[in-house]
Amino acid sequence: MADDDQQSLSQSIKSRLQEGVQNSVFKDKGLLDPDAVIDEDRIVGRDQQLDDIITYLRPVLQGNRPPNMLLYGPSGTGKSLIINAVCQQILELADAQGDQFGVIKTNCQTIKSHDRAVYRLVENAAVEAGVEAGVPESGVSTDRKLNRFYEILSDHFDSVIIILDEVDLLVGRQRDPNDEPAYSKLLYQLSRASQLGHIEGHISVAALTNDPRFMEELDGRAESSFNPQDVVFSDYDANQLQSILERRRDAYQEGVLEDGIIPLSSAFAAQDHGDARKAIDLFRKAGEIADRRSEETVREEHVRDAQEEAERDRTLTQMQGLSTQKKLSLYATAVVPIYSERNLNAVPNTIAYRVYQSLTEMLDVVKKSRDSYLRYMREAETYNFVTSEKRGRGYGSGVHKEYTFIDDPEVVAETLETDIRLEDVERDEGLLRSIVNTQVKDFFGGHD
Repeated sequence: MADDDQQSLSQSIKSRLQEGVQNSVFKDKGLLDPDAVIDEDRIVGRDQQLDDIITYLRPVLQGNRPPNMLLYGPSGTGKSLIINAVCQQILELADAQGDQFGVIKTNCQTIKSHDRAVYRLVENAAVEAGVEAGVPESGVSTDRKLNRFYEILSDHFDSVIIILDEVDLLVGRQRDPNDEPAYSKLLYQLSRASQLGHIEGHISVAALTNDPRFMEELDGRAESSFNPQDVVFSDYDANQLQSILERRRDAYQEGVLEDGIIPLSSAFAAQDHGDARKAIDLFRKAGEIADRRSEETVREEHVRDAQEEAERDRTLTQMQGLSTQKKLSLYATAVVPIYSERNLNAVPNTIAYRVYQSLTEMLDVVKKSRDSYLRYMREAETYNFVTSEKRGRGYGSGVHKEYTFIDDPEVVAETLETDIRLEDVERDEGLLRSIVNTQVKDFFGGHD
């Protein structure tokens, strides 16, 4: 490419990047990061939990050890938000007093073993203290890593709080159902560190979990030494979600949000167990869609499109690991309510299996038995794609299963059409409609 052409291309790219920044509907997009540490005036519906955590952590500023805490409640109900907001303020106040307060945060979701969890704590403590980890990830014992962790804490902090998010997922490699889960061993070690003289300062643990029965799974020694103060987080309702988004409205430019955007985003999230993270994600994605389309306002259609994208992304992630036969069984079931001339919210398995048989012929793939189809659909239930119910068709007509989709069947079908074996199906809606309605009429026959 000639120098002049290269320079012209560079200017074009730069111009388009600058235009995208200048014309964005966002003013401060960081406010719509669900993990952002936010000011107290943006916290909604969590006054009691905020008061409790402030009370439990106040001893840090008095040179005393705070208690261990267990924060539990469904995802997106403010556990991380509140503990992080309070810890941020303690960091600032402790610094002003000349005290060394440390916050060591670790998400346990992807940690597979007790050893890996200890090393992650070493890494995070080293970053917080501004030093080298000092031990390798492998090749040394877990005890050596744990001692290095205690050494970093003793050398650099007067008081530390360790935040273990999604702690219930740190089960470790349990070879036997009776084996102690990794989180039980870790909580025992951390909660006894000061008492056993492993560190010179104060250490406390805040464990965050979705499981209200978490304490029941702890080993007796761990339960006794951890002995936390409980802070319970319930689902947000639609009004609280709306208030949360209202307090983040200034993430957008003045006047770009049409009426109804915030109530609609809140309503969608309220349907999904009152998850504030999902409400904020939806609110942000609607703006991203408006930016992508170079539109100057965020409208309800952007929220609906964002919700559909979110459903499709979630469904796609869940479905990626399914075999072609399982995908085909699910697809055959999903297209029935989409193309049926009869209003079918629940899909009889007999209709869906016959549609499946037709699809295998269209795609020239192996046709599995009815029992195999039913087995695949039972697995789809375990993934929470569908629910099923047995229904009778009247005296002497037998019993059949009917499937109802958790998500919009249209979203499920569109997601599955991305599979290479289903590309041809997408292009022939007329044939699909004909196949579905032939089987529907045949099934119901004289049973209308």
